[in-house]
Amino acid sequence: MKPGPYADDATPRPPGEPRPRRPWVVGVSGASGTPYAAAVLRGLLDAGESVDLVVSRASRLTLLDETGISYRDAHWRDDLRTWLARGADGRPDTFEPVGLDGDGVRHWGAGDLAAGPSSGSYPVKGMLIVPASTACVAGVALGLSKDLLQRAASVTLKERRPLVVAVRETPLNGQTLKHLVALDEAGAVVLPASPAFYAGATRIQDLVDFVAGRVLDAAGVAHRLYRRWEGELGGGSAPGSPGR
Repeated sequence: MKPGPYADDATPRPPGEPRPRRPWVVGVSGASGTPYAAAVLRGLLDAGESVDLVVSRASRLTLLDETGISYRDAHWRDDLRTWLARGADGRPDTFEPVGLDGDGVRHWGAGDLAAGPSSGSYPVKGMLIVPASTACVAGVALGLSKDLLQRAASVTLKERRPLVVAVRETPLNGQTLKHLVALDEAGAVVLPASPAFYAGATRIQDLVDFVAGRVLDAAGVAHRLYRRWEGELGGGSAPGSPGR
């Protein structure tokens, strides 16, 4: 079965016709780890990618607890701008303000099951769930679609698009492990939010950026968030490593 017209960025189109917007859907669930989501969002925007953002109801409580930021549907641009400027250590204005006036980021309400990402005909590149709670993992694995985040993930799987699930929980019980295996078998990338130390991290932001970078790696999005392994021991402690 052939895809519809312009379903892919490489599909020929009439001269002068702009490329259709094909964003990454980013879902933020209620697990601890909102700095991971912020780092992924900054990485996508820095790479010139468009984003459709779904912030679950539970994640808003986590965001308020971890950062003091209230994420409100009616003021999402202001709240998101404040969130993305904050470092993982809680310091405000660590990062340059992000411009959100154009169409680079679209916000969809968590309960809006008529939103664009709820349909397979809505053009997106894939979906990144960062962080993913065990409740979110279970809902996606079982196909519950109880909110827009879960519905968008189910659509991503059925359309055979990339889905990255950055699960953030420890320890993991047997039922959650079964759910993660089910997601892997369905084609998702299960990516535990587990930072590594070979990249020379000396700050909490370095550890956060490593996980965010691995999420972007799984999505095929270019970035420079961490020092990659080059086959030489001691590189993480050398001058020029992150934080040094």
